[in-house]
Amino acid sequence: MNQETAIEMLRSLITVSLTVMTPVILAALVVGVAVSLLQAITSIQEPTLSFAPKLIAIGAVIIVGAPWMLRQLMQFTIFFLNKIPEMTR
Repeated sequence: MNQETAIEMLRSLITVSLTVMTPVILAALVVGVAVSLLQAITSIQEPTLSFAPKLIAIGAVIIVGAPWMLRQLMQFTIFFLNKIPEMTR
């Protein structure tokens, strides 16, 4: 395997990883900020209060986005498996 192939595969891996996990992280961020804002407005300072809404939002994003995420991961896997013969040269 030459250096260009390794760099291309690593770049693809990072790109796919960031692409797949971005919606989940954004959902947790938005819900976390909303709950923190609600806690600041109502003066409820319970640290465990933000856990359940984040968990529900992340679960919903994963359920709704699962087909797209799976398709992205399958495309990367096919790309990776097609590169295996080039690695042995």
